[in-house]
Amino acid sequence: MIAVKEELFKLQDLSYRDFAAKLIPNIDKEKIIGVRVPVLRKFANEFIKSSQSEEFINELPHQYFEEYFLHCQIVASIKDFDKLIIEVEKILPYIDNWSTCDSFSPKLFKKYPVQVLDKIMEWIKSNHPYTVRFAIVTLMNNYLDDNFREDMLYELAKIKSDHYYINMAIAWYYSYAIIKQYDMAIKLIEDGKLDKFVHNKSIQKAIESRRVPDHIKNYLRTLRKK
Repeated sequence: MIAVKEELFKLQDLSYRDFAAKLIPNIDKEKIIGVRVPVLRKFANEFIKSSQSEEFINELPHQYFEEYFLHCQIVASIKDFDKLIIEVEKILPYIDNWSTCDSFSPKLFKKYPVQVLDKIMEWIKSNHPYTVRFAIVTLMNNYLDDNFREDMLYELAKIKSDHYYINMAIAWYYSYAIIKQYDMAIKLIEDGKLDKFVHNKSIQKAIESRRVPDHIKNYLRTLRKK
């Protein structure tokens, strides 16, 4: 939609575009308008209320990074679960970077833990790397507290990938598991079930967290793979 592009370009900050392009190196800088995240979120919150938002999410593919961010925020606001899943699965194949992927977190997912977990198990088998990352990040956000299941620790350990952003998401998940479900997560780390990169990154991220006590950090250092 031309009108949406025009509004986004009015919010452009070229210095921020240069900064954002460095953080998302796999995206062509020409596909980034350069709208700061708080400004973009504010715009999205207003646009969601407009009659144009429904039309906008029916127009794929988009041209710019910010349009995909806007699209995901609109989808994340959907209140009907069946419609939400349909729209999530329409946009997932178009997500091509960690930033868009990680900012896409529908709140309604938390009200349907069983159904969403079933979808996660489908998405995690996708050939599209950012669909897999979305599944892992959703699992991390929604299933390490009340809805935690120990078997999911081992399901993620089965993922073998050469994709950097998949492996980093797995490591991120395990670092949070160490924080939130230490007794069960540490068994998996001790058993050396993970590939060396994921294993060591999981430990590194946990050590970097302020939420992990020093005595556990010291123990984790002894578990690094050489």
